[in-house]
Amino acid sequence: MRRSLFLLAAVLSAGCATASGDSAIPAKPELGAWGVDLTAIDVKVKPGDDFFTFVNGNWLKSTVIPPERSSIGSFQLLRILSEKRMRDIVSDIQARPYDKLSPEEKKLRDLYEAFVDQSRIEAAGLTPVKADLATIDHVKTLDDVARAMASTKLATQSVFNLSIGVDEKDPSAYSVVLGQSGLGMPDRDYYLSNDPALVSTRAAYKKYLSAMLALAGLGGTDMRADAILAAETAIASAQWTRAENRDESKTYNPMTISDLTKLAPEFPWRVFLQEAGVPLRGPKGERIVVVTQKSAFPLLAKVFAETPVAVWRDYLTVHYLHGVAGYLPKKFDDTNFAFNGTVLGGQAQQLDRPTRGVHLLDTLLGEALGKIYVDKYFPPQSKKKAEELVANLLKAYELDIKTLPWMSEATRQKALEKLHKFTPHIGYPNKWIDYSPFAVQRGDLVADVQAGTAFEWHRELKRLDDPVDKNEWGMTPPTINAYYFPPFNEVVFPAAILQPPFFDPNADDAVNYGGIGAVIGHEISHGFDDQGALYDGDGVLRNWWTDSDKKNFDARTGQLSNQFDTYEPLPGLHVIGRNTLGENIADLAGVSIALKAYHLSLGGKPAPVRDGYTGDQRFFLSYGQIWRSTYRDSALRMQVLSNEHSPAQFRVIGATRNVDGWYDAFGAKPGDKYYLPAEQRVHLW
Repeated sequence: MRRSLFLLAAVLSAGCATASGDSAIPAKPELGAWGVDLTAIDVKVKPGDDFFTFVNGNWLKSTVIPPERSSIGSFQLLRILSEKRMRDIVSDIQARPYDKLSPEEKKLRDLYEAFVDQSRIEAAGLTPVKADLATIDHVKTLDDVARAMASTKLATQSVFNLSIGVDEKDPSAYSVVLGQSGLGMPDRDYYLSNDPALVSTRAAYKKYLSAMLALAGLGGTDMRADAILAAETAIASAQWTRAENRDESKTYNPMTISDLTKLAPEFPWRVFLQEAGVPLRGPKGERIVVVTQKSAFPLLAKVFAETPVAVWRDYLTVHYLHGVAGYLPKKFDDTNFAFNGTVLGGQAQQLDRPTRGVHLLDTLLGEALGKIYVDKYFPPQSKKKAEELVANLLKAYELDIKTLPWMSEATRQKALEKLHKFTPHIGYPNKWIDYSPFAVQRGDLVADVQAGTAFEWHRELKRLDDPVDKNEWGMTPPTINAYYFPPFNEVVFPAAILQPPFFDPNADDAVNYGGIGAVIGHEISHGFDDQGALYDGDGVLRNWWTDSDKKNFDARTGQLSNQFDTYEPLPGLHVIGRNTLGENIADLAGVSIALKAYHLSLGGKPAPVRDGYTGDQRFFLSYGQIWRSTYRDSALRMQVLSNEHSPAQFRVIGATRNVDGWYDAFGAKPGDKYYLPAEQRVHLW
């Protein structure tokens, strides 16, 4: 932030090949001669007609989605690599004498071996869950239903979701957060839409409910399934839409438990919270909880009160069995997968048992596993290089904010103040979770999973009234992802994403800026998207924009939202621009700022031409290839209806067609399908 552009350029190139002059790349990158897979490009497609297919067309033609996956692409391929590495870690642990293992390694081994021991699981039958099923069967009153919904041990479904979060108006404190929940399918549209594909999915869901009830030994399962589906449809009708849920200012509604009871009196709140172990009083008196979908709560409580207890028993049974199906005999696991994996995700078969086993470890003992992952696969020099890149993308943002023509000086100073307070985290947390209270008993899989769930809940619960721990991560190191967390004003990049095609120290600079540079820019920009912009530099939910700047910004992002509404991943199925707006803003901002950072890195010198491609062309090719992926139709439909991210094809097209430099690089012109006149392009950063 205090360096000249020349020094900035020097640092931005740290760890990468020199991008100026005719300097040779010092070592061969993983992809191609300079970091991009040129064989994937389909030159028969005009870039202006479909840049995603131009960049990835040959790859799309030759790629087959594995039967155990709903999609395949850059993220999934890295996930497969991460899975292999986690399996190798477990194999190493298994190969060593048990008495030589650390306590955490013993837990990893015991939990994994219990999960992959299918003969023991088959022999045990329903015995490990009989007591839990009996608890559900003895539910007689609505108070009993609320207790079962709040039970950490049962971990079944509930009309209301309960969690411990960071208070958005006081990010130094934790808060109890209550939100809408209760659905067995991904989104309310699965219950309410007349789309033929969703009507068919509902029919399959009813069959699934009936089959799970039959496996539980119940009779009259078709009628019971009808009643469960009717209850969930009523829940869906009461819920907010995904677009409504994106409004951070409307989802922050703190109130006392007494006021919550007045808001939604038909739900037994005190019974529910006491069962979960939430103290009804805090240091300052009656407990304050944060309600998210305030207007939906009375409606959901009414559904709860008007649904017969017998229906709730069946509902709880099905959703309990869904949660534990992977730890029960194969018929439960297969029935559960037939709907949730095949109907919803389009998968022909499940992941193999060992791979599912390491995912379980990543879920319950993620930082114990991640600690080993980092030691084996994330050397200190990788962390250092990534930290330098993140730091200098922040500097590029600073230069950009200082020159934005549409931002007033008052908002500009607040934006710079927020940017200066950004905290980047690279690779792994500075402090690891202590798993010593999590007791794993060899060979008792269901009990171990329940113990892991209880450990995490009580770890969060016991610190409810303590100061917030800002060293904590929301992802484990083997995760192929990254995130921005507004209350901490932090960006987090786990170790596993910091590798090709996103980041390759042997690749051309343009490639790294189009890859990990755009990802870094994406996450930083979440601090300034339509919702992240509602938080100040200290992570407090409060407006710091002038009215005119906010109006201007909203007009620009509204234009972007309208663009995405026109994209049609499947016939008749359009992207919902309001649902995906935050991610679409971040994609556009990320690619825009990364391109500027790349230009700064050149230090005023022209970029070399490699294999006939200019520096800017290589940048955009890299950006297009980090998103290359192909989906099964059902998975694509679920993505559109229930995920905040647009399908990958339109993440590429939607961002690049708004960047002037893309037109200069690839010559898109009027008449091309995705050409936008200059005055219609959305410019944010």
